[in-house]
This record gives sequence, structure tokens and C-alpha cells, in this order.
Amino acid sequence: MGFWGPNTATVDWCETNYEHLHYVCELFNSVSSLAMVLAGVLGIALHHRVLERRFMLAFAMVSVVGLGSIAFHTTLLFQYQMLDELPMLYLALVMVYILVENRPERRFGLGFPLALLGYAVLSTYLSAFTRGRLQFFLFQASFASLEFFALARVYLIHRRSQDVAARRVFQLGIGAYALAIVLWLSDIQFCPTLNEALPAHGIPNPQFHAWWHVLVSCGFYALLMVIAHDRLKTLGQAPRLRFAAGVIPLVRGSSGSTV
Repeated sequence: MGFWGPNTATVDWCETNYEHLHYVCELFNSVSSLAMVLAGVLGIALHHRVLERRFMLAFAMVSVVGLGSIAFHTTLLFQYQMLDELPMLYLALVMVYILVENRPERRFGLGFPLALLGYAVLSTYLSAFTRGRLQFFLFQASFASLEFFALARVYLIHRRSQDVAARRVFQLGIGAYALAIVLWLSDIQFCPTLNEALPAHGIPNPQFHAWWHVLVSCGFYALLMVIAHDRLKTLGQAPRLRFAAGVIPLVRGSSGSTV
């Protein structure tokens, strides 16, 4: 038993609870969540002057997810689990809006954001007022349906793009994202091996869920750059993708300013 008392969350990840600190339930999962906070802050810092508010909202939600994830993995309490999962749903809905409303003028009027709002309300209710395996399934089903829809739309952007840099950034982003999903699933499916069998042979738990946090942050940031590049092209701003310090992708608009 650690500082936060008995776990009330509907899922307990494959990291031994309170193994390192009395005040932090899952140390590796908590610290690695800072990658999401950093990705959101970095996105806003590098792109706030040109990109539309919808992109700033997406970056801000990434940081909110990271903060909620820190709270969740530090405590494994249900109320903080909601601070992690519900912002993930809202971020996915923002991404769906960005990817569907991708013309210079709005295509679907007020009805589309209202439909997304209705989905958010329903998903919030199902996630917050159910418990056990049902809660885990309902959240994952709600989030995954939005996630894979968004990934499919980004893939279509990649297919029609002729920009070499944008195609490279997409490949890096989708590669990181795919590896993150594989590690997330492996952490769930092979937990007895990772947390018991490997340490019995002197091999520490590789902490796949923590690596999920890092890789999904990198992958999401890169894919959002591809979306932003396509959006600016649609708006006639002749965007260019570059790499800051040879590592961090960013977009420059036709004015030459960093977005």
C-alpha cells in the first residue's frame, strides 16, 4: 500500500506499484507522460503565430492529456484516470474536426461540431459512469474508433502529397505511432512475462507502457505537422517542412515565419 491508498482505477498497468517511491504508484509511467506535455508545449511555442486556433487547441489538449496521465499513473485513482482518458477523447474529436473541416470555407456548418459535441457527451457519460472491464472496453472502443478514423485521413493526405519532406515526416510519425501501439498491446498481453519471468532471469521489465507515452507523443507531433502542412497548402500559403536541430519537424509558411 502506497501513499494514495488502494487502487480504484479500472486498469492497472504492467509496472509494479510503489516499487520505487512511496508517493508515486507507477514511476516510469508517470515520468514518461512528461513527453506529452512537452510535445504540446513545443507545438504551441513553434507554431502559434501562423497556425489556426484549432491547431493550438490540439497542442494544448496534448499537454492536458500528459498532465492527466501523470496524475493517473501517480495515483491509480479513478478520478485521475478520467483526467487522462477524457482529454484523450476530446483531443481525438478536435483532430476529427481538423481533418474533416479541411477546406478554406466551412463545409458542414454548425451541425458537425454539434454532432462531435454530442459524441463527447455520450462518451464522457459511458467512460465516467461505468466501472470494471466494461469501462475499459467502452473507453477504448470510443477512442479507438476516432483514432483510426483520424489515422486513415492522415494516410490519405500522405497518399496525395508530392512533397518529399512531408512524406518523410509522415513515415517517421506513423512508424513511431505504430510501434507505440504494438508496445501498448504487448504491455497488456504479456505482463506476466514482462513483470515476473524476465526479472526472474535478471532482466528488468522494459516498461513498454512508458515507451508508449514517448513514442505516441513523437508520432502524434509528426503527424500533426503533416496535417498542418496540408492545411496551409489548402489555404494557399506555400508551406515548407523543415527540421529544427535536424530532429524536430516544423512548418514554415509563405511569409517565411515559423508556424
